[in-house]
Amino acid sequence: MKTITDLSRIKEPFPNAVVTLGNFDGVHLGHREIFHHVIDKAREADGTAIVFSFHPHPLKVLAPGRELKLLNTYDEKVRLVAASGIDVLICPTFTREFAAMRPEQFVHDILVERIGARRIVVGYDYRFGRGRQGDADFLEQLGCRLGFEVDVLSPISRDGVIYSSSRIREMIACGEVDQVVALLGRQYNLEGQVVHGDHRGRELGFPTANLVTEKEMLPAPGVYAVKARHGRRLYDAVVNIGRKPTFEGSTQTIEVHLLGFEGSLYGERLRIYFFRRLRPEKKFSGVDSLIEAIRQDVAHAREVLKNERVIGYREYLRRER
Repeated sequence: MKTITDLSRIKEPFPNAVVTLGNFDGVHLGHREIFHHVIDKAREADGTAIVFSFHPHPLKVLAPGRELKLLNTYDEKVRLVAASGIDVLICPTFTREFAAMRPEQFVHDILVERIGARRIVVGYDYRFGRGRQGDADFLEQLGCRLGFEVDVLSPISRDGVIYSSSRIREMIACGEVDQVVALLGRQYNLEGQVVHGDHRGRELGFPTANLVTEKEMLPAPGVYAVKARHGRRLYDAVVNIGRKPTFEGSTQTIEVHLLGFEGSLYGERLRIYFFRRLRPEKKFSGVDSLIEAIRQDVAHAREVLKNERVIGYREYLRRER
């Protein structure tokens, strides 16, 4: 997949471009179906399947005071879009100048003239341009004048559940990491670098890797059964997200205990895949009570994870026949 972050680098329109527009945070199962539609229409026309998005998310620029925690980092979104089979990802920097563009100017100057859109694919509730004045009906009217077709997709769902980035955020915020797979299509995960912590885990008999991550959306504080990838190895693991109230902690940390691992991980990167929340964060009466709880957490995690596997990017992006 070709990734373009500067529109000036597009020197000529793409052949028979089929373009979908959106933020695509999470690249969930609904997004997957949109991508499949774009790819199908592009192949029928011997054209180019294109995703047009922005970075950062427009609300980060237009409403910086609003707390919006994204499901993906930018690099994760690029990897997921690429794995879906899209030919080109166009992801320019979102600015207030972009936000001020009239919808017709954006469509004519950028989508049609620069990119060469012959078909535009959007969701039923997609809006764009200054004051969010542009919508699906507006696109269809412009399409008649400018010579492109518009596909407006209905809400994508299964068993009555609509795939939604907002709903996924709500579930993760509640710690429902096992339930989110039905919407996301894969386990929620995060990647981070191992840094030095307070070394208390080793003193308790359960050494942990202290992770620092760029991921904004973290599951609710608590203890989780996870799998952790280090290089090519995958380990069953337990992760604690929280402030360690037993020790009067004030800073939220992500601490991972890899089952069966021995050695140092400082400076290394881990990716952890969430399978189930084992319990909420709790303040214990003392160290002995905490150690016993950790033993139970480890035993519970082993039981939860023994028949589980990680759903890979390509597996969840694969079209079901």
